Amino acid sequence: MPSSTPSTLRHGAVLLDAEHTRFALWAPDARQVSVELGNGQSVPMLPQPEGWFMIQTNCPAGSQYRFNIDGQIQVPDPASRAQGGDVHGPSLVVDPHAYRWQHRQWCGRPWHEAVIYEMHVGVLGGYQAVQQKLPALVELGVTAIELMPLAEFPGARNWGYDGVLPYAPEASYGTPEQLKALVDTAHGLGLAVILDVVYNHFGPDGNYLQRYASSFFREDRHTPWGAAIDFRRRPVRDFFIDNALMWLLDYRFDGLRLDAVHAIDDPDFLEDLARRVRQAIPAGRHVWLNLENEANQASLLQRGFDAQWNDDGHNALHVLLTGETEAYYADFAEQPTRQLARCLEQGFAFQGHINRHGQRRGEPSAHLPPSAFVLFLQNHDQIGNRAFGERLTQLAPSQALQAATVLLLLGPMIPLLFMGDEVAAQEPFLFFTSHQGELAEAVRQGRRDEFAAFSAFADATQRQRIPDPNALATFQASCPRPSPDQADTTRALYRELLQIRHRELVPRLPGTRALGAEVLAEGALTARWRLGDGSLLRIDLNLSAHRVELQPAGDPQLWFQHPPQALEHWRQGWLPAFSAVVQVEQPTAPDGERP
Repeated sequence: MPSSTPSTLRHGAVLLDAEHTRFALWAPDARQVSVELGNGQSVPMLPQPEGWFMIQTNCPAGSQYRFNIDGQIQVPDPASRAQGGDVHGPSLVVDPHAYRWQHRQWCGRPWHEAVIYEMHVGVLGGYQAVQQKLPALVELGVTAIELMPLAEFPGARNWGYDGVLPYAPEASYGTPEQLKALVDTAHGLGLAVILDVVYNHFGPDGNYLQRYASSFFREDRHTPWGAAIDFRRRPVRDFFIDNALMWLLDYRFDGLRLDAVHAIDDPDFLEDLARRVRQAIPAGRHVWLNLENEANQASLLQRGFDAQWNDDGHNALHVLLTGETEAYYADFAEQPTRQLARCLEQGFAFQGHINRHGQRRGEPSAHLPPSAFVLFLQNHDQIGNRAFGERLTQLAPSQALQAATVLLLLGPMIPLLFMGDEVAAQEPFLFFTSHQGELAEAVRQGRRDEFAAFSAFADATQRQRIPDPNALATFQASCPRPSPDQADTTRALYRELLQIRHRELVPRLPGTRALGAEVLAEGALTARWRLGDGSLLRIDLNLSAHRVELQPAGDPQLWFQHPPQALEHWRQGWLPAFSAVVQVEQPTAPDGERP
């Protein structure tokens, strides 16, 4: 039988033809490994150098299998492409070519065209239900959807960040083919599709790697979730890079958002991933790589990654909109307007500045274009990590929220919406799981302990009011149900702003550079950018409850005003409370005449 060298092995089950599958498992702690097939057959695997086990055998697509470790324990494939049950059940051999793509010519969209809509597939009803919602998002002006993590997790309800089988799409949402149909349909409508992936840890239930591959982790480094993943080892590194390539090549996702990379203690891994992705993607195809990174490592945004979620921008806006200054908002309590201005003119608010813990955070980012930053008013974290999952519709004055929406959708950073934003959704987005037994109790208590530092939950009896993450009702409360009295008005605002963005701003975004931002008063500022065609974009924003004075400039073209009379006040030299005025001054020719 031909053998494969470890450097050419891919984790998991690879279908070779209609009847044969090659199984590979990296199990350096095991003495013997066999494949236990669903038909009752046990096939010993051949040991390979560097801790690998491999075998090729008769096994068609759809077959169930597990790995037997040393005759003591049967485990699912850590690189399972699909599960026959939950995370503890048998894995399935998958034919990656079974689905017939209808839009093979799709090559994606340029990054500067992105208007991203983040969603949770579970609360929306699964892959097929999401597929039905896509035309309405296109009509709104969305150009990309971002799916929260889909890696198989324990139970049927989870945010997805507790996944333990990164290669297997969550079975409770549908089949791999139904996921591909969702992506395919999106492409036919002109929508790009981003997947949120978690490469910094495994969930607490269903991960058996410690049993036969303990060197997958390093005990000398720890993360909030336990021992750090050891990316120094090539089989470990390839496990995740091959996973990224699977989503991009087999499922044709248009991009990945890498969760919490500040918990990956190996920046070289991130650069390696980006490099190998760029090498594998055919010329002419657009693939986006985005980061969540509390460390604000601007340098990574010049090493293969397109953008980073700008938590700084969100946090400053949240403080201005709500007045909340507890927990991580404490870093934005003293000068939120100045910090928002710094974000608009330089990218990050924290670029080596001292945070509330007395530590320097971030790297200089002023050299990066605005499109290197993803801005949002809400996302799954910023809603769901609240004790009761409240949205801004319940926390901020509606007029102020609308003014902030103008900045979000007509500013040059890449905007991200969270599902329900566009219809002023009132229901919460709570933290939910479906753990059992002792783990369920630990998660329940841990969730409540998280809020002990908040004044509203200083007493333990107060924390008992926090919804149980494992309760079905917690999940059900998070399913979107738009309020009819606000949905139409809010949706009309989003649609109008996105029409302006696509018509006026997007064509001019490449080459955009910030010209500066000036604080007018607490809660109010003026920001200016030179767009790619040489025109000057100006946004005057007042999120305070008081009118503020400003200096009008010439007679530029109005893009949008909120409220309707804001421009008239602007011409008189002041901005009313909760207002935004967006204008552009056309470029001038060398002789001083406008072209």
